[in-house]
Amino acid sequence: MNGAIAASHPQTVAAGKEILQAGGNAVDAAVAAAFASFVAEPVLTSIGGSGVAVVYDPQRNAAAYYDFFSTMPSGEMTPNADFQKITVDFGATTQDFYIGRASVAVPGAVAGLCLLAERQGTLPLEAILAPAVRLAHEGSRFTPFMADTLRLLAPIFTHTPEIAAVFAPQGRLLAAGDTFRLPPLAALLEEIAAQGSAAFYRGRAAEAFLADQQAHGGLVQPRDLADYAARPAEPLGVRYRDVEVLLPGYPSSGGVLVAFALRLLERTPLRQTDFLSAEHLAALVEVMRLANLARADLQWDEATAAQAARAFLADEHVAAYAERLGAPSPSRPARGVGNTTHISVTDAHGMTVSLTTTAGEAAGYLIPETGVIPNNMLGEINLHPNGFHRLPPGRRLPTMMTPAIVLRDGRPVFAVGSGGSTRIRSAVLQVLSHIIDFGVTPRQAVEAPRVHYEDGVVQVEGGMPEAAIASLRQRGYRLNVWQARSMYFGGANAVAWRAGRAEAAGDPRRGGVTAVG
Repeated sequence: MNGAIAASHPQTVAAGKEILQAGGNAVDAAVAAAFASFVAEPVLTSIGGSGVAVVYDPQRNAAAYYDFFSTMPSGEMTPNADFQKITVDFGATTQDFYIGRASVAVPGAVAGLCLLAERQGTLPLEAILAPAVRLAHEGSRFTPFMADTLRLLAPIFTHTPEIAAVFAPQGRLLAAGDTFRLPPLAALLEEIAAQGSAAFYRGRAAEAFLADQQAHGGLVQPRDLADYAARPAEPLGVRYRDVEVLLPGYPSSGGVLVAFALRLLERTPLRQTDFLSAEHLAALVEVMRLANLARADLQWDEATAAQAARAFLADEHVAAYAERLGAPSPSRPARGVGNTTHISVTDAHGMTVSLTTTAGEAAGYLIPETGVIPNNMLGEINLHPNGFHRLPPGRRLPTMMTPAIVLRDGRPVFAVGSGGSTRIRSAVLQVLSHIIDFGVTPRQAVEAPRVHYEDGVVQVEGGMPEAAIASLRQRGYRLNVWQARSMYFGGANAVAWRAGRAEAAGDPRRGGVTAVG
């Protein structure tokens, strides 16, 4: 195999491993794993979703960022549109989502993955998709984590009779060990393998997708699908200590906010503290707090993205916030979980891919002819703080997805990314800092308990040292201390190179699985 892969399902990992063993490079393996995840992880991601990826090729000293996130469709919202509120109970909090046809943004996953394979892969698309096609025909096995997530999101995955028949056959939700089957998806994957992304955006799948949208008040129009394009670009690079961190740029606000947080963190005496001490956690929390405050300063669009990112990360802007280290702001409740999955891959030559995909929470229905479960990106409150259906047609939706690759002297050190909505950047920041600042192993960094600051409250994951928790309270922070580890804090899957050997770390919070060889 000569490489490593980390993802959130054994069959996702198996697909990438198979391609590496067949001689494919890291891009081939990442694309294969991503398509397999649409079958193996249907409650986390979907072929009807979107994503972003960062790639580094040390043989060419070339870095690339692929933006294939969703865009705003051009249809008009009507009073009779299918746009319904669903409340999901996460235990410690509840969160409202909107699902239905009018919650669906233009999907970008197929376009992006096919572009990745075309530009930087080495194997034919048919070979790359073979594991996913086979998996779709045979069915995928539900893991305990997938079953738990399905129970959490049962109101969405049983919303219509068609989707309920797949995820709750005979009225019973799929459980761990059950087989998930969606035969029409196998046929669509075969068409994509033979025809490329055109099979999704212009073929019979597009016709079925658009007919369903038209019949139920959806906003996606034929030109929205036909004109969609994934976009390759330069990644956002930031120096931190003795490494360079490659992050996604526009429309990933997560990428620029992690870069900002790293620039702040570098100004703290972090390396003089002990790992997971009160001083360590306080430094992380303060940096998260300031990054949250600074987010309001980030005003960008596609035309101004590069200039806006430079201004946001400029010394004077970072210094202005570094001076504001102090007491936390007032509290409001934390938000919910969010459905996203991440794949990290590296091959024998050091080519490294960090790739994140999502379908939101899914739109609560499927298109029977194709097996496509559309996204609900237009129903995510976090993506639309100024109100739903207000973005102009064609505008990329914002995202917190933050796949990252770390380089030292032009060689990849490790790659990481996470699921978890607003907690993505907290999870990625902590794994980055744990490895770079404290020299812990990728596995130790991924499995260490986490903190997350949002709306004036520090969420403290179970397993944090009691002395550090007590000290944070004494410093005046408002804490919500969890009793156990939780998927709330993300799912950070990482691959790394240490002492010339590849290794991987899968996040147990979200069923993380690895393969190394």
